[in-house]
Amino acid sequence: MNEYNGKTGDGLIRNGIECCETFQTHEELLKIVSAKMPEEEELYDLAELFKVFGDSTRIRILFVLFEAEVCVCDMAQALQMTQSAISHQLKILKQSKLVKSRREGKSVFYSLADGHVRTIIAQGREHILE
Repeated sequence: MNEYNGKTGDGLIRNGIECCETFQTHEELLKIVSAKMPEEEELYDLAELFKVFGDSTRIRILFVLFEAEVCVCDMAQALQMTQSAISHQLKILKQSKLVKSRREGKSVFYSLADGHVRTIIAQGREHILE
């Protein structure tokens, strides 16, 4: 149900969003958009990736890993969390290919999977600070 909220000099307001006064499509623009739109599976995978960034604990873990490769014990200490809670979040980050691990004796060390992780976070920070 569209809720009509009024009219401005530039168009209609429906549900608090400015809308066109008449329905008119622009076929040339639609062709360009259709040609550039990724496949549904890629869109789904991208949405899933961004969901991983939707948890502040995982973001905190990534910030620790920006500085050093660390084991779960050190990460738990740095973030004042339990090793179990950290391990759960690291599993999600690893499944999403954002972090990697390596074993050294009885310890497992985690690091960023690649430079893309730092770039994604940096661009996100830049966006929210605008």
